[in-house]
Amino acid sequence: MLGLEAPILVTGAAGRVGGVGGRVVELLRAANLPVRAHVRQDDDRADQLRSLGAEVVVANLLKSEEVLPILQGCRKIFFCTSVSADYLEATVVMAAAARATSEIELLVNMSQMTVAEMDLTHTTDSHQHKLQWLSEQALNWSGVPVTHLRPTVFQENALFWQIPASSIKQSGIIRMPFGRGRVSPIAANDVAEVAVKILLNPSHYVGQSVELTGPKSVDMFELAKEYSTATESLVEYIPTEFDVWTEEVLKAEVLPTHVYNHILTMVKLVAAGRYDRYTDSVETILGRPAASISSTIHRDPSRFLKF
Repeated sequence: MLGLEAPILVTGAAGRVGGVGGRVVELLRAANLPVRAHVRQDDDRADQLRSLGAEVVVANLLKSEEVLPILQGCRKIFFCTSVSADYLEATVVMAAAARATSEIELLVNMSQMTVAEMDLTHTTDSHQHKLQWLSEQALNWSGVPVTHLRPTVFQENALFWQIPASSIKQSGIIRMPFGRGRVSPIAANDVAEVAVKILLNPSHYVGQSVELTGPKSVDMFELAKEYSTATESLVEYIPTEFDVWTEEVLKAEVLPTHVYNHILTMVKLVAAGRYDRYTDSVETILGRPAASISSTIHRDPSRFLKF
């Protein structure tokens, strides 16, 4: 019966940060469901998707003449695209193409939890956050059946993955400008599993915004204990000044200006307590607790320890 089912379109299937799109493809294919995996370029990552049995399509999400064809025959869409100055444009192109495509049952939009606190008069200094808020508005206006998935910061985000891993490897000390700000990072795998549940049960979630967090909200002193458990080594957190950290750590990273400014805003928001959020959505939807960062590292230590 597989050939009779409409493929599920997954955009950003070769994305790097968190790898949510790729994990969604893996889970859908493990359930023997047809998947159309969108990538920006045909490379080794595209070949990996093909090895899972996915149909791979190459398209520029900013070009409607390339987006419309990849939606043909699909009824469900997992829309995920990277942090970019073109984020809103890509969303509007997808919304227009989905609206022009008959029988779309659901578009699951990968958004971000900070959007829940935003409106016309309340925003953040991150242009990316503004684009994500506007993208939700555009999708709502489009009339396309949509569910907004709003995870908090990923455990695999550089702030909680590459940067701490590198610091732990060098000295066993994590220096971050979070102070005692609390945060509840979520595993990309949990987000992917929730996305698949929603895609397979569209009538239960259409029109909703689903907010996702990790198992609890903690400060970096508590997270340092989790890193210690995962790496089986003593890890200490020492708060540092924002300006010092920016000069010594962040400026060493080669990042586009849009991404750089977004990360700076995230750091400020964590320190200000704006990421101190918790929901039980993961457990409610998946029937199990959200994964801790120590368990995520344990799941594949090589992904963390290579940094």
